[in-house]
Amino acid sequence: MAAKPIILVADEERQHADLLEKLFSDSIQIIWAPTTRQALESLQQEEPCLMICDVNLNDGADGFVLLEAVKQRRAGIPVVITSSSPSIEICKQAIRRGAWDFLVKPVEPERLRSLVEQAVPAAKQTRAVDDFVFKGVYSRSPLMQSVYRILRRVAPTDLSVLIEGESGTGKELTARAIHDNSRRQKGPFCPINCAGLAETLLESELFGHVKGAFTGATSDRKGLFQLADGGTLFLDEIGDMPLPMQAKLLRVLEDGIVRPVGATRSVVVDVRVISATNCNLAALVEEKKFRQDLYFRIKEAAVTLPPLRKRPQDIPELFGYFLKEACEETGRDIHLITEPAMRTLMSYSWPGNIRQLRNVIRTMVVMCDKDILDLRDLPPEISCLKQLGAPDQSSRPPILTSASVDSAPSGFDVPAGEPIDLNAFTAQPAETESDSLLNKMAGKSLEEVEREHIRRTLEMTGHNRAEAARILKIGERTLYRKIKEYSL
Repeated sequence: MAAKPIILVADEERQHADLLEKLFSDSIQIIWAPTTRQALESLQQEEPCLMICDVNLNDGADGFVLLEAVKQRRAGIPVVITSSSPSIEICKQAIRRGAWDFLVKPVEPERLRSLVEQAVPAAKQTRAVDDFVFKGVYSRSPLMQSVYRILRRVAPTDLSVLIEGESGTGKELTARAIHDNSRRQKGPFCPINCAGLAETLLESELFGHVKGAFTGATSDRKGLFQLADGGTLFLDEIGDMPLPMQAKLLRVLEDGIVRPVGATRSVVVDVRVISATNCNLAALVEEKKFRQDLYFRIKEAAVTLPPLRKRPQDIPELFGYFLKEACEETGRDIHLITEPAMRTLMSYSWPGNIRQLRNVIRTMVVMCDKDILDLRDLPPEISCLKQLGAPDQSSRPPILTSASVDSAPSGFDVPAGEPIDLNAFTAQPAETESDSLLNKMAGKSLEEVEREHIRRTLEMTGHNRAEAARILKIGERTLYRKIKEYSL
């Protein structure tokens, strides 16, 4: 496997390094160097294809020193000089000394993306893959990053996908993301909820019918399989589909031929099927409530969406996204929330998952009579500690009131009582299992802590060394050396 392109960011602030990691995720390795010395060491150890360097680094050195070093040691590497000051003199000096470009901070994400795509051809080639995200939502959770990795591989294919997860976790959103990143993206996306539909009605909805096929069939009607021809059909809650319909569906999936109800001729269709369920289909197969052959047919690829309570570090960013959406709908201008209110939201179990969070935010915006959301704006089921029953009661974190919020786990560093500006908010992960383990290892040698951290990161990434190196923010060659040194 070819090594990923490397971009070296020499800047006392991590803003550009973090932004690049978000924009290009797995396709490019980002190395951050806050000092001139660290940048020079990185130039010796790695082979970056682009360097972004600020004129002032925190060791007092001039950024042009790095520019000269690159020109002497790695003349082919383009160097972009950045500055917080829109100085014409600095710009002229940068270009005169051979800089590839000059940018004034802060740099807009799309400007930075465009710059990287021009300087690093591999970035443009992989952009279609790396753009695979849920619309408007970027998750920092390792659980969701694992989901993204699977979907990036599955989306360009025609494999049937089974999406499993609790109600409200975003299964239809995921199905749409797969469709939008597939070769069928210009075709139709047709969803249907299989729950609660009688067999005859479901058959007509899926396969269509001809005039006179049954009482009320006054004209011919195309079914969803025909309407989705060349696109994607999304079968939501497929676990509730009646057994007789399962047999008919299997036949269509196997042959690609649909016969409308009452028709004598069949129709050939080209449809990709994505299914979703909040049931345990494997258990339903054991109970003879779901056909085993259909189960294997719709599960050529499978992904499980984690519930919101298992990724609380995503709540602030989700909140900011849905808050903006709610304000646009209602004409309000609210972008602040107090820290106690956010902590309470992050400590709630969210049995309705993302759908419930979105509805709660809309209610808060409507009920808020000020321009800052606070504990008083939370709905009763959260503020009064009346939790709705979550499927996994044992894993629910405690609900915190305003009186006990000081003991809540904080996923962000904001002084108590100071409102959080969600327009500029960047979520920080709440304490994870790995954090807890490292806390327990206090007093142990640095080598022991490092070995355990690398081991757990490799396990989390399925021993994908490139991904592990990206998470650990070290070069792949450095990681290989550590693996050998620690016998991992």
